[in-house]
Amino acid sequence: MDQAKAGQATSTSLFGDFSKLIEQFKLPGIDLNALMEARRKDIDALAAANRTALEGIQSLNQKQAEILRATMDQLQSIVKTAAGSATSASTGEIVQQALQKAFLSMRELAEVAYKSQSDAFAVVSQRAQENIQEVKGLLQPKK
Repeated sequence: MDQAKAGQATSTSLFGDFSKLIEQFKLPGIDLNALMEARRKDIDALAAANRTALEGIQSLNQKQAEILRATMDQLQSIVKTAAGSATSASTGEIVQQALQKAFLSMRELAEVAYKSQSDAFAVVSQRAQENIQEVKGLLQPKK
């Protein structure tokens, strides 16, 4: 949650800087408050996308560490078994099972990465759709 607060603080700071810049220019017929609110939402959406991407990377790193630990445990077990009285055929089967499990784990990593990227893209895409609607609203003549 500290990362979320830091992200909100950063987006608030960016929005404040943007607001000061916009206030310097008074443009007739343009609702500066609506424009600033739209830009604040843009910044918030980008911050949310960055948080989502960061969470995905952290999840991916955590999963990689888990796979490495599990693979090392399996290899250690194989070495102990092979050092005993295991035949080369059974050792080969154990190695094959360990490799199959590692490949399944790699597939899970790919799925985690894909989901993370999809989630981040969804945040940005949603904000882009909202931005289009807001621009349409700003271009409508006031009644």
